Amino acid sequence: MKHVILTLSLLALVSCKDSKTQDKKTETVEHASESHNNHQNHEASGVYANAWINEIQKDNGHKWQADATTNEGVKKLQNTINTQSASSLEDYQKLAKQLNDEKNFVVKNCTMKGPSHDNLHVWLHPLIEKIDALLKVETVEDASKIATSIEENINAYSDYFK
Repeated sequence: MKHVILTLSLLALVSCKDSKTQDKKTETVEHASESHNNHQNHEASGVYANAWINEIQKDNGHKWQADATTNEGVKKLQNTINTQSASSLEDYQKLAKQLNDEKNFVVKNCTMKGPSHDNLHVWLHPLIEKIDALLKVETVEDASKIATSIEENINAYSDYFK
């Protein structure tokens, strides 16, 4: 009986060790696959597109009245995206951090309510996703495309708000 217990214990130890090695191999393969599909994930999530334009509405054909703080924050975003040039991943990540800080200013200080506020969110939510994607980007090519989409998003603000 002692020999059976000893044999089973040894088998259990050996099989546990092999299982851990297999898990590590699986994790490595999954990580590589995830990194490879990063570009496709950006396309699927819409960070390159400006589909929000199909959802936003005007105020009976006119621009919505935004509060002064929101306009101030958006002007900072416009200035940053229109004056900063980026050519490396480090540059794009620095740009993303600055845009994120300015976007947070808009979010924290907005006092708008009602339909104008609802439409601000139609404009703002895709911008938040794009800035988040730019913070996590892994290639200069993706960064450039996302930055262009961010620029279009930010500069379209004045088409819908005053």
